[in-house]
Amino acid sequence: MARVAIVTGGSRGIGASISRALKEAGHEVAATYGGNDEAAGAFTEETGIRTFKFDVGDYEACKAGIAEVENALGPVEILVNNAGITRDAPFHKMTPDQWREVIDTNLTGVFNMTHNVWGGMRDRGFGRIVNISSINGQKGQFGQANYSAAKAGDIGLTKALAQEGARKGITVNVVSPGYIATDMVMAVPEKVREQIVAQIPVGRLGEPEEIARCVAFLASDDAGFITGATLTANGGQYLA
Repeated sequence: MARVAIVTGGSRGIGASISRALKEAGHEVAATYGGNDEAAGAFTEETGIRTFKFDVGDYEACKAGIAEVENALGPVEILVNNAGITRDAPFHKMTPDQWREVIDTNLTGVFNMTHNVWGGMRDRGFGRIVNISSINGQKGQFGQANYSAAKAGDIGLTKALAQEGARKGITVNVVSPGYIATDMVMAVPEKVREQIVAQIPVGRLGEPEEIARCVAFLASDDAGFITGATLTANGGQYLA
């Protein structure tokens, strides 16, 4: 069944692959982005998927942005919280701003978006929410206390909301990617990538499309009995 879906950070990287996969599944997709107008425009031109610019870390901006999407496309029934940033530093050098920026986008942003669609989903008796966490939210990572904390928080939030939404037809799940061959990862020096791949039992980086297929399944009607789950897609690097 075709539904309206929002993918935050949906015009680049893993988010772009998720947006495409949901469109291929027959959904009407809105991809949000925070700043890169050129990339968003190119994405819309290539895919036909509409993009909407607002800061997920700002509650009122999310409220207004979701209203704009719903006015254009209809009630939001699928939400993929994918937007995320990094501000890496060893903890003894991490600034309050580095901490706050990551928490505001990667954790509070999930609250802001979800809170603004939750009431409508409850009223309609249906919703699919998929939160994108990370292997580093499961195992932690040196230099990423802020990022690991936020991504771990996304998992805890998911488990709580899954219990609240279940009787209202809302499922809430997590996809937790490992190291994926996005532009950001591929820009890492080759020797560093080789060290990363050496830690992955399947012997390669993941592909963005592999994460997108996980999301498309959890967003589908077929996944109605799955809620509060964390789907790890990391090539066996970390077994949760």
